Amino acid sequence: MKIYVPRDAAARALGADAVAEAFSAMGHNVIRNGSRGMVWLEPLVEIAENGRRRAYGNVTPGDVAGILSGAVQSLGSVEDIPFFANQTRLTFARCGVIDPLSLSDYEAHGGLVGLRRALDLGADGIVAEVKESGLRGRGGAGFPTGLKWETVARATADRKYIVCNADEGDSGTFADRMIMEGDPFSVIEGMVIAGLGVGASKGLIYIRSEYPDAIEAMNAAVKIARKNNILGRVLDASHEFDIEIRVGAGAYVCGEETALLNSLEGKRGVVRAKPPLPALEGFMGRPTVVNNVISLATIPVIFEKGAAHYAGFGLGRSKGTMPIQIGGNVARGGLFETAFGMPLGSLIHDIAGGTATGRPVKAVQVGGPLGAYFAPEKFDTPFAYEEFDGQGGLIGHAGIVVFDDSADMRAMARFAMEFCAVESCGKCTPCRIGAVRGVETIDRIAAGDASAVPLLVDLCETMKHGSLCALGGFTPYPVMSALEQFPEEFAARREAAE
Repeated sequence: MKIYVPRDAAARALGADAVAEAFSAMGHNVIRNGSRGMVWLEPLVEIAENGRRRAYGNVTPGDVAGILSGAVQSLGSVEDIPFFANQTRLTFARCGVIDPLSLSDYEAHGGLVGLRRALDLGADGIVAEVKESGLRGRGGAGFPTGLKWETVARATADRKYIVCNADEGDSGTFADRMIMEGDPFSVIEGMVIAGLGVGASKGLIYIRSEYPDAIEAMNAAVKIARKNNILGRVLDASHEFDIEIRVGAGAYVCGEETALLNSLEGKRGVVRAKPPLPALEGFMGRPTVVNNVISLATIPVIFEKGAAHYAGFGLGRSKGTMPIQIGGNVARGGLFETAFGMPLGSLIHDIAGGTATGRPVKAVQVGGPLGAYFAPEKFDTPFAYEEFDGQGGLIGHAGIVVFDDSADMRAMARFAMEFCAVESCGKCTPCRIGAVRGVETIDRIAAGDASAVPLLVDLCETMKHGSLCALGGFTPYPVMSALEQFPEEFAARREAAE
């Protein structure tokens, strides 16, 4: 009998370590797996016996004896729980299923199949496969991954790099952390395939310092990968590739690729003007692929299953699946991987179960602290890049934060401006000064100054078009969406003051 108790940071925060110790104290073999992503059920324990796994939710140390005796009722198989059964798990297929640091477990569930196929395809074939898959960046902008790889592959240089952006700083997002803690070899395999495709021999993973468990897991996985010739001389082939883990200092702006590159080089985390593009002059001035964790973790499944298989999921130009992180005021929060195209309202009501408070949903913010607010009138919008853009929003890193009807949208708009003011690197005047003036302007509106509303609109337009990076450029999205969809909240304050 094997007992799986997640070592995922969310599960640990809810008491998983004490649960694991209780099972161990009774002499049982405990495997610390990743999370299945159903955070509202953590710690989620699974007991494997006779070829099947029984799940138990919200387990405490006091439940252990009852679970072992059969007195505590099982939830059945995880795969039968509706939240999980309705998913299309490709990137996260192994997460929560395997021992994250067991290479044999990884291979038994499809690991390294993609890398071996990539070695047979060669550099040109690798890039062509990624282009055919339609994979786009999963960290924010949604830029086609294959085009980025092709640019780096065609560049001439004495050295090229693969940089994994694991500075997951958006509020309401945790997919990068989950995959690094629950399936770290998928990130490594994806980076090795990227190195083979573009001719890079060195990879760097930039992880935010607030992720100590992910840092520990990735460091351990890199050592195991070196020992087993996944890194170094790749599977005894002629190509060499190695990975180094770097830890960031917690600046939100370092999630922007050029600020991240500056930080990697030991410089202040300030955005760079483009051109030159990082694909041509990136880390240390050399051609560099900068991809998000989820983008790279998806590469192995594309090569294992084939580009056509992956591209067969999704909607329009939004190919494949997206790990959507559901949080805020919801009954069932967690990670839900599905093909692009599911309506936003279905995610909120059918999957997440509406609000935890039982009150009506007032708004949903998608895309982190700089994402637009969507009122219920927009809940039929399909979850896909162009479709969200057409409604004045962005998917970003696919974090969904839900608010009930008690939320103060004027205060939410102020928070976005204040967040930008605090986190701005100071490079661009519209971001550095505009965010400060924006907070002041929203406070004027709250105090009853109706003339401040057009000033706020003009300020947002200036920030949108005058900032080099997403921080200043996207801050107007939550502010303007709050003002446009909930004008009565701003007007009510003016009338009250008058």
